[in-house]
Amino acid sequence: MKKVLVAYATRTGNTEKMAEYIAEGVRFTGNQADLKKIGAIQSEKDLEGYDGYIFGCPTYHRDMTAGMKTFLFLAEKASLLGKMGGAFGSYTHSGEAGGMVYDTMLYVFKMDMVDLGALNLKEAMLDTPDGNKACQEYGKAVGKKFNV
Repeated sequence: MKKVLVAYATRTGNTEKMAEYIAEGVRFTGNQADLKKIGAIQSEKDLEGYDGYIFGCPTYHRDMTAGMKTFLFLAEKASLLGKMGGAFGSYTHSGEAGGMVYDTMLYVFKMDMVDLGALNLKEAMLDTPDGNKACQEYGKAVGKKFNV
């Protein structure tokens, strides 16, 4: 069994809901998923011991949150090279944050990212069967990468 960290930023709780369903999807593949808000991660040592990482952030003003930017600088110190990864985000209008996080993980951290790209989910889709399933399927896709 592999261990995956699902770390996320949230302001209204919508991205947290996505994180919970994504973690559930990881668990469906027989792997362990730990959920943490990025504010609970104080140093790169808090990122040790995981085989995969999924980071999520809502989009505000066509950008990721300042907290996520700070978190990504901290995560860069953790040397995540080659680790499994995924990224996600919630949005109301534009949805850029998930892709920005994904690109950072792929191009800066050089992680082995899920082939689906970032999961971006409009907030109106949250708490719908289709929205919940999309999150679970994304978590499954990351979890299944360990079995390839």
